Order: sequence, then C-alpha cells, then structure tokens
Amino acid sequence: MRHLQTSWKHMRRHPYQALAAIFIMMLTFLAISVFSFIVFGSSTIIKYFESKPQVTAFFKEEAKQANIDELRASLEQTGKVSNVKFVSKKDALQIYKDQNKNDPLLLDLVTEDILPASLEISTYKLDDLKAVSDTLKSSSYVSEVAYQKDIVSTLVAWTSGIRTVGIVLIALLALVSIFVMMTVIGFKVSQRREEIEIMRLLSATGWYIRWPFILEGVIYGTLGTTLGWILASGGLMYASPYLDSFLKGIPLLPVSPLFLFGLLLVELLIAVVLGVFASSLAVFRYLK
Repeated sequence: MRHLQTSWKHMRRHPYQALAAIFIMMLTFLAISVFSFIVFGSSTIIKYFESKPQVTAFFKEEAKQANIDELRASLEQTGKVSNVKFVSKKDALQIYKDQNKNDPLLLDLVTEDILPASLEISTYKLDDLKAVSDTLKSSSYVSEVAYQKDIVSTLVAWTSGIRTVGIVLIALLALVSIFVMMTVIGFKVSQRREEIEIMRLLSATGWYIRWPFILEGVIYGTLGTTLGWILASGGLMYASPYLDSFLKGIPLLPVSPLFLFGLLLVELLIAVVLGVFASSLAVFRYLK
C-alpha cells in the first residue's frame, strides 16, 4: 500500500507525463481491441459462409436420380464436403414462389418443368470450393455450376491482410508504449537522484526503491488498457445497428459479454507485463 501511495505521488507531481504515458497505452490497447473485434468478426463471417451452400450445381433434363445420387456420393467421399442438399424441381418451384410471393405475374410465368434440379454443397474449408466446383463441372449431367469465387477469394484475402496489418500496427504501438514509459519513468528517477541517495544511506534496499516506479508503470498500463477497451467496446455498441443492417442475417451481433470481458482480462495481463517490463528497464538503467 505504501508503494502505491508513493507511485500516486509521483504521478501527481508530473501529471502531464503521466497522461502522456496513459494516452499512448490507451491507443495501443484501443488498436488491440479493434483488431480483436475485426479478427473475431471475420472468423465468424467465414464460418457462416462455410456453413452455407457455397456451390450450386444445376442438372440437365436428362439427368436421372441415380446419376445425381452417384455424383453426390462421389463428392461426400472426398472428405471436403460438410453438407450436400438435393433440391428437386418441386422444391425449386416452392423456393421461387416464396421469393416472388408479392408478384403474381412472375408466379404465373414459371412452372415446375422449366426449373432444374440442383445440389447445394457446403465445404469444411473455403479453399476446397474450387476443387468441388471443378468436380461438378466435369460431370456430363451438370449444366451449370454457380460458384461465387471472387467473393470468397476476396473475403479470405482481406481477412489475411487485416490480420497482418493489425499485428504490425500493434507491435509498433507496443514498442512506442515501452519507449514512452521508459522515458517518463526514467525522467522521474533522474529527478529523484538525491532523494534516492538519501534512502540508500538510510539502508533502503534496491527493491524498496524500485517498486514504486515499477508499480507506476503497471498503473499506466492498466488505466490505458481500460480506457482503450471502453472506447473500443463503446464504439462497437454504437456501430452495432449499422453493422447489423449491413451484414443482413450473418449472426455476428450482438457480441457476447463473455468475449468482451475475456478480452479485457487478457489485455490487462498484457498491460501489466508491458508496464513491468518498461518500468523495470528504466529503473535498472538509472539505478545501477
């Protein structure tokens, strides 16, 4: 408790330096929180698309049920397919009616005979879509294969790019945070050289002198982390209605409170480690 009181006195004597250290830590963990939301969201979106039919094969009129079953069995044997759904002509007509129930004219123009039977296929991994699509195209009973290749490829590429950029940005901000805290705490140590020398003459141990400065770094880290998490979580809640309308059916929101508080605990742990590391470097540098 006494060390905490000493740390608090150090911060009050130089409030602008303390605010600078807290601000840079806040930016660092704001970036970590936003990056975590993006990674969580992109993973959820990819899992959503992986659970939905991603390749649809439309059959020719001469295709028999036995031919369709044979193709279905060959796809399932590859081990890449998570689900295969057969849509008959009758089912296709019902889907068409449901989609155009508000337009009677369109309903009168379409009959069961002109709609093809189809297979809707989902894969375990998005990367397997191309192989499944090629297998379907090679069948003589398939007239057309609907495969949103560009959308899927773009989604995977963007997710990979965002993760790379996020990791680099967080690493840079973490280095800046360490440097700023080392500078702030090192300055405070140098300002108290005479006071520290007196404490040494009074037989104060090295750790007794160092602990208030180390705890100061921990305080900077925890305060900055909490503020960054609050800003990121508040921004997510504010943007949730807009994101929900944009995503349209993808079960991404609302984000679980367990995930948010779990993220906060992990960030606080990282902040404590960063605070101890940066302040320890500064203290051991000036108190050799």
